[in-house]
Amino acid sequence: MSFDHATLGQRVMFANGGAMANIAVAVESLGGARVLLVSDSFVAEFADEVADRVPVVARISEIVQHVPVGNGEAAVALVRNEAADVVVCIGGGSATGLAKYVARDTGIPIVAVPTTFAGSEATNVWGQTEGDRKTTGSHPDVLPRTVIYDSALFASLPGPLAVASGLNAVAHAVDGFWAPKADPINAALGTEGLRALVPGLRGIALDAGDLEAREATIYGAYLAAVAFASAGSGLHHKICHVLGGAFGLSHADTHAVVLPYVMDFNGSVATDAAQRVSDALGGVQAARGLYELRRELGVVDSLHELGMTEDGIEHAVDRVLELVPPTNPRPVDRDSLQVLIGAAWAGSPVGG
Repeated sequence: MSFDHATLGQRVMFANGGAMANIAVAVESLGGARVLLVSDSFVAEFADEVADRVPVVARISEIVQHVPVGNGEAAVALVRNEAADVVVCIGGGSATGLAKYVARDTGIPIVAVPTTFAGSEATNVWGQTEGDRKTTGSHPDVLPRTVIYDSALFASLPGPLAVASGLNAVAHAVDGFWAPKADPINAALGTEGLRALVPGLRGIALDAGDLEAREATIYGAYLAAVAFASAGSGLHHKICHVLGGAFGLSHADTHAVVLPYVMDFNGSVATDAAQRVSDALGGVQAARGLYELRRELGVVDSLHELGMTEDGIEHAVDRVLELVPPTNPRPVDRDSLQVLIGAAWAGSPVGG
């Protein structure tokens, strides 16, 4: 056994109903005196309460997925004009992504308060979109200093969005099994993440108000994101980032659709990863199990349903070929990518 593992350090505060108090504690512990508050529109009421509790000097509530560069630059300018010293972001992965853009370019710390299972709060990865091209990178300043989880904030997340977001978290764990810096530590974290995510998501699908299911899913999503943060982006994430940037597709739904097809492609070679996924799904073949889980949870079935046109497949193949990790367990060429992305576009049955 030989590996070189880096564990990213951050504070995690987890308490049902505790977000307001924990935000105040986190901001104070960072010496925050001038806060930029970034929040999704669906948490506007809670954000108003936060603004009354901590020293907010500026707010952004217009959040666009995939972080267009223009939005990021405007946020950076606002931070500099207002001399903000902490950014608090409340909402999904896009709100966190905008905060990361700010932190990357200004160095101010982030307090992240997630309301979806996106997992961005646990990584040092940033993303931005310019035109139809999404680029990603990593930087130590974009890792939130404190993450505040409160299952009460997830209660209003609509069921379909909740399970799609949770399948994005599943993708973090699975892609981390064969990502460029995969090692036994992040594999263990990803495996434990899956053990919490699968029953948690099934519980939410049955009863969106199930507190134990929500907390299990939050816990699993965090572990999967930590695993992904140290393992890096594998083939699955490279494909999804291209699709999201090029066609403006929903981030979580795209991950949910594509994952079974990447598992089907890599699984025959990445046998340890396939076994871990199979075990989490109760013993069913890994790719087939992920496909059936997506359908069981009622998530959209294909890239076509998300709005991608069939003539976009070739364009996506061209873009992904430039980004395929050389460490992918199975060689990737144009023909294999054409088949993989084409099957995801059509929503074809997977596995045996």
